[in-house]
Amino acid sequence: MKSVLTVSLAALLAATAAQAQSTRIYRCGNTYTNDAAQAQAQGCKLVEGGNVTVVEGTRVNSQSTVRVAAAPSSSSAAGQPGQKVDSAEQKARDADARLILEAELKKAEARQGELAREWNNGEPEKMGPEHRNHQKYLDRVAELKAAIARNESDIAGIRRELVRVTPATASK
Repeated sequence: MKSVLTVSLAALLAATAAQAQSTRIYRCGNTYTNDAAQAQAQGCKLVEGGNVTVVEGTRVNSQSTVRVAAAPSSSSAAGQPGQKVDSAEQKARDADARLILEAELKKAEARQGELAREWNNGEPEKMGPEHRNHQKYLDRVAELKAAIARNESDIAGIRRELVRVTPATASK
């Protein structure tokens, strides 16, 4: 009885594997389908060799996507390469970019002030377990030093961007 059950189970698995291999997958741009009629109607190409795994991405819901959707229809054409943007819209974009950069600069400068206070001229105060384990203290000091250097680099980059954006706004 066991051998009959084992043989029938093996036959079922073999049939399932054969059916899975005979399924044809078609690529239609960035989408995939196994519907031959749909693939032929859309002019899709047959995917050969190997299995295809498609993982759906997530959609981002943010204020910027809402604002873009509410913009006039002329801006949708302007988003394509080679299209010109009218002067007023470009000035508005530049003003928005400048405001964003200024806000980022303020955040980075505030963070730099916090790091400098914590750094305490290279001698930060020891915290909890650092009194017993000097290496933890040295590791935290090294991390603080690296964070200060990164933040200084960020501030310099934001200032460069502000300088780059400012002449474009002033000349138009």
